[in-house]
Amino acid sequence: MDTLSYKTISANRETVKKEWVVVDATDQIVGRLCSKVAKLIRGKYKPNFTPHVDCGDNVIIVNAEKVVFSGKKETDKVYTRYTGYPGGQRFNTPAELRARKGGVDKIIRHAVKGMLPKGRLGRALLDNLYVFEGAEHDKQAQKPKTIDINQYK
Repeated sequence: MDTLSYKTISANRETVKKEWVVVDATDQIVGRLCSKVAKLIRGKYKPNFTPHVDCGDNVIIVNAEKVVFSGKKETDKVYTRYTGYPGGQRFNTPAELRARKGGVDKIIRHAVKGMLPKGRLGRALLDNLYVFEGAEHDKQAQKPKTIDINQYK
């Protein structure tokens, strides 16, 4: 039989090419930025995307304190967490979280986490996200390349 044979190439941990990228979050809307970052972390922009493998990039977000919410979400959106004790529900708005140390990191991680798969893979993928509130980051040794997140869909 003289037919061409096509095989689906499935990426695995050894064959994956992970890169380090820097994303500037200045004046970006939180949800739109995080959906693109989640796709980068997952590896959906790569031609060898495999759903059950960590084949995405390591993403560094700088200037995270300059992200914005659209509409009145800065004051009206409510984040709920539970301490584990009776009557232990705690509520915060993004404006209250921004005032805290590490609050912007929590806002961005919460948004990205919701866009990743649930389970072991999603928890492992979230470790590939690094959020810095200022313009400086401590990952220069990895030689990350700066990308314009607005070029992605």
